Amino acid sequence: MQLPAIKIENLTKKFGDVTAVDGVSLEIAEGEFFSMLGPSGSGKTTVLRLIAGFEKPTSGMIRLFGEDVSNKPPFERDVNTVFQDYALFPHMSVTQNVEYGLTIRGIGKSERENLAKQALALVRLEGLADRKPSQLSGGQRQRVALARSIVVKPKVLLLDEPLGALDLKLREQMQVELKQIQRELGITFIFVTHDQDEALSLSDRVAVFNKGSIVQLGTPQDIYNKPVDHFVADFVGSSNYFDAKEAKQYFDQNAAVIVRPENIQLTESSNSGLGFSGEISEVIFLGDQNRVLVKLDTGKEIFVTEVSRAFGEQRKRGQKVTVSFDASLVSVLTR
Repeated sequence: MQLPAIKIENLTKKFGDVTAVDGVSLEIAEGEFFSMLGPSGSGKTTVLRLIAGFEKPTSGMIRLFGEDVSNKPPFERDVNTVFQDYALFPHMSVTQNVEYGLTIRGIGKSERENLAKQALALVRLEGLADRKPSQLSGGQRQRVALARSIVVKPKVLLLDEPLGALDLKLREQMQVELKQIQRELGITFIFVTHDQDEALSLSDRVAVFNKGSIVQLGTPQDIYNKPVDHFVADFVGSSNYFDAKEAKQYFDQNAAVIVRPENIQLTESSNSGLGFSGEISEVIFLGDQNRVLVKLDTGKEIFVTEVSRAFGEQRKRGQKVTVSFDASLVSVLTR
């Protein structure tokens, strides 16, 4: 039986009277791209720092490929970390920055140069080896930080909001490159982010954190399509929430439900008796889609997402519509 790359058992971390991580248990497979997602203060970054060895647990255990590393210092753990702020040495060239970890490990000059060259090729920076960090763009600096982390061939790479400082287009480009690099290296990536799109697009599995605990763990598809509670549904994507009383009225369900805006259909108002009648109270144009706020005749307000209409009649405020739901796309919340 293959050992997990990381096994965390009942991990707790307290800072004074504040419990930052509260009894977290988790297994991460070798070669997995695993994301820890949650709002600020949810405990995800503290778990990452505990895995890295930058913090010591109050209680619980961390195993790296079966070895208990709970109280080992960072340099005795076969992991490396990529930070949001790059943490590059400004007086060193790109190559010298990448070689740094090899230098302190006593690797010879010729081997250092060869390994650094391979790492820079992997992150597509071969032509910038002699530049200083100040001569690079934000995306290039992040690639250098990534190359420096992978050149020492860690078993696990920890990434702490590594794309947070980049603009949207560059962030999207780096997401694609990160996934390609992880697939090529075949090592475990543990990625911390508060960005739902990043977590969903990059990950094999996602752990959603809130108030120091994991509230849901699963594939991106499960997290998005089958959220366990209102917090997950609201934090990961947009959702329309119906409490238990409303769920009974609209869907004949005995528990609260959510419906994603893209899973609701709008048609011109009719007297067919199908669906629920309402009126458009706002239309928000988002380029490739419209976000439509509809007030139902019952008084309930819901958001609907539709593909933008390039031609033909546009949605407009005051328009009477019928709202219909596909029962198979209604998610019942389990808690």
